[in-house]
Amino acid sequence: MQTNPFSFSKRFQSFKYAFNGLIILIREEHNARIHIIAAVLAIILGFVLEISLTEWISIIFAIALVVSLEIINSAIENIADFISPEKNKQIKRIKDLAAAGVLVGAIASVCIGLIIFLPKIFKIVKMLF
Repeated sequence: MQTNPFSFSKRFQSFKYAFNGLIILIREEHNARIHIIAAVLAIILGFVLEISLTEWISIIFAIALVVSLEIINSAIENIADFISPEKNKQIKRIKDLAAAGVLVGAIASVCIGLIIFLPKIFKIVKMLF
């Protein structure tokens, strides 16, 4: 069995493909744009409310989870449409399951954001009134 030797240029090329995937996601997937806007807002709110290191880790993980799930969902949808361009009950089931994965991740991320941000927002509101 022959193995290919390690190559920095091939590793660099793989990063190029991955970044191209991110560009495709942003350009073509409308829900991904919504997730990215939510992520930017969470990051801004994190700076404004001066969240802790542990809270930052939670926010970053939640953002990465949702974006990763959106990428996987988009890949599944694209391959399903390639395999079966016409309506197909089983393909619909597969696509619905993949979309449900994104939904579960998004709901969990919203819960994380509420747990982190709401007490800080309530504290500020309470100080103002």
